[in-house]
Amino acid sequence: MSDFSHRLLDWYQRHGRHDLPWQTPASPYRVWVSEVMLQQTQVATVIPYFERFIKRFPDIASLAAAPLDDVLHLWSGLGYYARARNLHRAAALVCKKNDGKFPEDLDSVCALPGIGRSTAGAILSLSMHQRHPILDGNVKRVLARHAAIPGWPGEPKVAEKLWAMSERHTPRAQVADYTQAIMDLGATLCTRRNPDCLVCPLSGDCQAHQAATVHEYPGKKPRSAKRVKETTMLLAVTEEGVLLEKRPASGIWGGLWGLPELTDQDVPTQWCRQRLGCDAHTAETWPVYRHSFTHFDLDILPVVVRLDGAVAAVDDRAQLWYNINSPARVGLAAPVTALLKKLHASL
Repeated sequence: MSDFSHRLLDWYQRHGRHDLPWQTPASPYRVWVSEVMLQQTQVATVIPYFERFIKRFPDIASLAAAPLDDVLHLWSGLGYYARARNLHRAAALVCKKNDGKFPEDLDSVCALPGIGRSTAGAILSLSMHQRHPILDGNVKRVLARHAAIPGWPGEPKVAEKLWAMSERHTPRAQVADYTQAIMDLGATLCTRRNPDCLVCPLSGDCQAHQAATVHEYPGKKPRSAKRVKETTMLLAVTEEGVLLEKRPASGIWGGLWGLPELTDQDVPTQWCRQRLGCDAHTAETWPVYRHSFTHFDLDILPVVVRLDGAVAAVDDRAQLWYNINSPARVGLAAPVTALLKKLHASL
């Protein structure tokens, strides 16, 4: 065992996180769900989502058998919804091809939707004690600083160097503890903005710390101007509720339920007459609501209309009347949830 991993394991025994909900028990399924939820999401945010998810879907079979709407409902607010869709698809594949047993080799795990090399290695290490190097965001930061590896980790040459470092430092014994330790170190001490180098067990030979250049590593992604997109969302209100439409399976908020979106040519009252067969009144335009994604901002113009008379039947598979006093268990995107809460407060 290298001095690097020895120091890290010693620190982990005294200061690491040993009571996370997916650690007891650390079954492949529980670790898998946690690792997917933790992609680009903080532990504190994930914990309540994980606990609700596991209570509803305690094993792979129950997840595979569930309607996608149920899965997305429990994912609502966590973001990056492709993770939930891939998790659901992968559970179905495991049940179909492997009798519901999570695969035990790296290539088979990597072949599942939504699982890359690092996530697969973490699952097998933490749940089955197999030796696999990992390279999530926290580990990239720790290794890039320790060895002063310049450049953005998204560049293939930089990633190759970081993978080599991860392979070199991963021990053959205590691999589960080591994997959790290096992730914990990046999450709690070697943080992006305010690293606590004075108590870090690796600072003694950390090249970035010695050169006082910690904040230069890892290198940042080349910046590009963030685009702004615009849309109009219609809150069509009747005594039955608010009209929601199911979004396409792929793309933004794939598979979730959302508010109808109007084009620049659509007039809200005419849209209601043509699509719902009834008149609308009291059109009210709310201030623009901005929702930020990784690569662009979306400016949403909410328009509220009250519908008169009988409403034409809607397609149950693609539309529903959402009762905000007794809401259906469906997946909603964060801005839709926010707009429905505002509507509820105004009634």
